[in-house]
Amino acid sequence: MVTSEQRRKQLARQKHLRQQQRRSAARRRHRVRNAVIAGGLVLALAGGAVYAAVGLSGGDGGAGTVDNAEASPTPAPDPCEKPAAGKPNGKQWKKEPKMAIDASASYTMKLATTCGDIGIELDAENAPRTVNSFSFLAGEGFFDHTRCHRLVEEGIYVLQCGDPTGTGQGGPGYSIPDENLKAETVAGGTYPAGTVAMANTYNAQADEGRDTGGSQFFLVYQDSPLPPDYTPFGTITEGMDVLERIAEAGSSQDPQIQATVPNATVVINKAEVTEG
Repeated sequence: MVTSEQRRKQLARQKHLRQQQRRSAARRRHRVRNAVIAGGLVLALAGGAVYAAVGLSGGDGGAGTVDNAEASPTPAPDPCEKPAAGKPNGKQWKKEPKMAIDASASYTMKLATTCGDIGIELDAENAPRTVNSFSFLAGEGFFDHTRCHRLVEEGIYVLQCGDPTGTGQGGPGYSIPDENLKAETVAGGTYPAGTVAMANTYNAQADEGRDTGGSQFFLVYQDSPLPPDYTPFGTITEGMDVLERIAEAGSSQDPQIQATVPNATVVINKAEVTEG
């Protein structure tokens, strides 16, 4: 027969175990958040081009390494269609394009993807050089036939696109400055669902790597804790359900590019930026 004292000790042990489990989970969340803030959107520089990869930076491996984020154990069926015929053109430029947009005008970007259309309202007023760059690149067909190569499901919740190589190490050959970092929408350290923002090389700990955006960008499908260091230049107005389907299909670790890639076959068949 279990005495009251034995029962009390048993309950105490169970309570202690629960506390330890909660503390362990809290420490893990803290490490993830710190990795996001410290590593943010990890980039590597090579040959003068800006290479971007959204993800959680490893604490020991330095820039360019990532934690092994948990992938979905049983991925859902691929919700996407077969990509349109064609390959990324991989064009490169030495300089940022000259300003060709009207910062006082309204611009939208449409991403016709294999998973459905995503419509984005661009913020030309507060991020004119970013919007100008995207208008230029879209007009050059730079984004056409490129796959969205990264899906982050832990710590932050983003889909990254804009790399013609599909490896997280591609760009247009030039960089653009950070813009709109004081936007009220991200001032609180959270990028809300529906935000479209740039990747860059900024290292908060060293305070280095400002103004290093390229062509890679990320779409936030769930509120994500990030410091306001990444140019927010658009808001999704159509296609959040597309992002949700992509997220539901989960991701798998790709050791070659050290990233969690979408299980869904997400390819931008065509990107268009239009005025008005």
